[in-house]
Amino acid sequence: MTGTSTRCELLTGRLRSIVWGPSSGRGAAAEGAQPAAFVPFMERIGLGVYREDDDGAFLPPGQARLPGGGRAAATADGTADAYLVHPDDGRAHPGVLVYQDAFGLRPHLKAMADRLAASGYTVLVPNVFYRHGRAPVVELPEFIDMEARPDIVGKVVPLMEALTPELTKRDSGAYLAWFADSPLATDAPVGITGYCMGARLALYTAGTHPDRVAAAAGFHGGGLASQAPDSPHLLADRITAELYFAHADEDPSMPEEQVSRLDQAFADAGVKHRCEVYEGAHHGYTQSDTAAYNPEAAERHWTELLALFARAL
Repeated sequence: MTGTSTRCELLTGRLRSIVWGPSSGRGAAAEGAQPAAFVPFMERIGLGVYREDDDGAFLPPGQARLPGGGRAAATADGTADAYLVHPDDGRAHPGVLVYQDAFGLRPHLKAMADRLAASGYTVLVPNVFYRHGRAPVVELPEFIDMEARPDIVGKVVPLMEALTPELTKRDSGAYLAWFADSPLATDAPVGITGYCMGARLALYTAGTHPDRVAAAAGFHGGGLASQAPDSPHLLADRITAELYFAHADEDPSMPEEQVSRLDQAFADAGVKHRCEVYEGAHHGYTQSDTAAYNPEAAERHWTELLALFARAL
């Protein structure tokens, strides 16, 4: 397809296609120009990472046609639905794995993935709560205000607690295998960015699969360097990726002592890294569909994230 991209969304098991967006090539668009065309769609992945082609046959990602038909993959742990977006230029691009916050895969995270893809990356955003159903696992209002809707906490916390470090390490292998097998991604190690609980997942992934991760970032993560025996900072000596972690100075889930402990763990392990604290930012500052959103901090996050990926991927 030339000059357009096709958006496909999984709706009640069927696909709806919408033609949209003029193409302008790879990279960030010039001021006033249209962004690069890219192809976003929903994909189902599992530990076997298979897609179902139009004729109903299961094919490895390298053989599947895009955007394809329905997708499903039965595995011991079920299947993970995910949002996938990539430049519409017929070439492989560096892979980026995006880990969600506690509120899950939703339109805002898809928009963030679209922005990454417009900078020249093949981006996968898995629903890490897939064991509990397809996204959205929890029904959310368009604007999330925890003070106005405290009931949301009671719904998402059990999902977070059920996603143990061991399950995360196993699932991350499947997500990385998707990139390794897909013609949409280059053969090089991937980049990762994670938000809230996703920052923990990013660290677990970088420490568990050091040969497959070239860069990892985390924003407003909590409990990254606790006293727990499975705290993610304890994997620092296994990490080979370049790291960037940006904390919120008004975030009780990541107190000053944990910020210092995380930075020291990276330094002691010889990990190339930078840790910063964003002043005036609250936990969740990157998420524009929440009351915690901080536009200035969010744009700073984009500057640092894209610079990290430009260096390392």
